[in-house]
Amino acid sequence: MELYWNLDDIVAPFEKACVTIGNFDGVHLGHQQLFAEVVKRASTNRGCSVVVTFDPHPLRVLRPDGILLISTIAQKIEQIDKAGIDNLVIIPFDRSFASTTAEQFVQDILLDTIGMTELVVGYDYAFGKGRSGDTEFLKAQGRQKNFPVTVVEAFYRNDLLVSSTQIRKLVAEGRMLDARALLGRPYQIRGVVQVGKKRGGSEIGYPTANLQVNEEDLVPRIGVYAVQVICEGVCYGGVLNIGYNPTFGDQKLVAETHIFDFSKDIYGKPIKLNLLKFLRDEKKFTGVPDLAEQIGRDAEEAKKVLSANKAELLASCTADLGILG
Repeated sequence: MELYWNLDDIVAPFEKACVTIGNFDGVHLGHQQLFAEVVKRASTNRGCSVVVTFDPHPLRVLRPDGILLISTIAQKIEQIDKAGIDNLVIIPFDRSFASTTAEQFVQDILLDTIGMTELVVGYDYAFGKGRSGDTEFLKAQGRQKNFPVTVVEAFYRNDLLVSSTQIRKLVAEGRMLDARALLGRPYQIRGVVQVGKKRGGSEIGYPTANLQVNEEDLVPRIGVYAVQVICEGVCYGGVLNIGYNPTFGDQKLVAETHIFDFSKDIYGKPIKLNLLKFLRDEKKFTGVPDLAEQIGRDAEEAKKVLSANKAELLASCTADLGILG
């Protein structure tokens, strides 16, 4: 997949470009329906498939406190690449760009710069100043400017509408199995292992890999999870606590993962955590012995979760090997 971080990077319009536009936060199964349609139509017309998205997410600019993102831009790029798209165009979004009208966007960007000959959009997509560029507007533009427009209808899984909003709600509630069903893969957090207070190994007996958590991003329900850990090209099982360490009176939100059968020094190394199942809420213990005993029970429960879904989980974990970032 060719990646373009700015419209100025496109030196000439793409050949027979079948295009889809969106924010694609989470790149869930609904988005993947769009990508599959774009790839199919581009192949039929012997053209190329193009995804147009924005960074940062427009709502992060227009309403900074109005959205918690499911995925980072790096995760979005990885998932779009996996969908078999030929070209990904990431338009820098700021308040100046927000003033672009829907008519300008279609003519100047989609037609003149990208070379769009066909458009595929989701049923609820709208863009341009005042969100005037909805599906009816796009169909009218298509008739006027001679490009076909395909609207992909809503997609449901397990009687749930597959949408970024729905997935954010599920993650916040700790419903990881349902979130996974809509994403088509486990919900994932990632980061670089930080030096913590080093209580896990020396005091508690369960050493942990610690990640900083940004409370301005989408934070899963506070508590304990069974997880897969992807580190240096290898997949491990583990048990994760996202919380504030109330037993020790800490105030900072952290993600601490005890990785099973693991003893490497990975400070400063990137890891990915696939959150598989919520096990329990975080709680304050009377002391270290009670905490250690509970972590032991949590670890056993997490191992049961991993064992019960071994083949399926291996596939989801393998999909991430070799693309740490």
